[in-house]
Amino acid sequence: MILLIILGILFLILSFTLKNSLNSFSKFSGSLKIIGVLLIILGIFSSMFKQIDAGKVGVKSLYGSVQTDILQSGLSLINPLMDVTEFDIQTQNYTMSAVHSEGAQSGDDAIRVLSNDGLEVIIDLTVLFRVSPEATPKILKEIGVNYSDKIVRPVTRTRIRDNAVYYDAVALYSTKRNEFQQRIFKTIEADFKSRGLVLEQLLIRNINLPASVKASIESKINAEQDAQKMTFVLQKEKQEAERKRVEAQGIADYQRIISTGLSDKQLQYEQIKAQKELAASTNTKIIFMNGSRNTPIILSDK
Repeated sequence: MILLIILGILFLILSFTLKNSLNSFSKFSGSLKIIGVLLIILGIFSSMFKQIDAGKVGVKSLYGSVQTDILQSGLSLINPLMDVTEFDIQTQNYTMSAVHSEGAQSGDDAIRVLSNDGLEVIIDLTVLFRVSPEATPKILKEIGVNYSDKIVRPVTRTRIRDNAVYYDAVALYSTKRNEFQQRIFKTIEADFKSRGLVLEQLLIRNINLPASVKASIESKINAEQDAQKMTFVLQKEKQEAERKRVEAQGIADYQRIISTGLSDKQLQYEQIKAQKELAASTNTKIIFMNGSRNTPIILSDK
């Protein structure tokens, strides 16, 4: 657009120069003048339209004065003298990691903080945020387009260091990790909001402790797992012992009931019944009765 206008002006200057000269090219001055005028008109007409891609907004400025109205995505008609700065309003991420070439900056860019017990803790973090469309004129005027390095990075690193001192290293690594993440989210969210940014999520990717601390934590975890295993074994043995006790008690109760419930007359009655059944058997030949109160002796033919 601007290039067309510049070319048109050059053609006009060239046409006037040839017109005043006496060489053979002076006859082309009229054609060059027409071409120059057409290029200027085309450049001005093109600069009156601005296309904003999806997921972006445009902020207008005229000679350094930022306009408050915002250009939404699509084709817009504007003053050709206006400059338009585009802002991405989609979700963006800024990663700070100890792994080379993984973060926003090359090299080891992890956040190193001191815990409550004076140990150095290394944190890998990803910040998910977006630009508030209504705040883009303010961002352009007060911060500029490089808001990631001017706001996102320093605010995040500072707030993490400020809040890490309330926790010891082991708590950050294990039990207090979610609490720490929620705490830094609230403080960073407030700082971002005042600058026109919206914090969507903080992702603590990794927390690294000194090797000696990590070894002691692993030893403690192993001891707790062994204790839980022993508790399970003891509980199982206790249940088995209880089962055997109940079984023995049931047998003893059964024997007691049998011994107390059978009388001499009932036993004599049962003997008589058995004798009748034996006498009716075809294999029984002789029965010797040794008194009325003794058990009979029954002999078969075999």
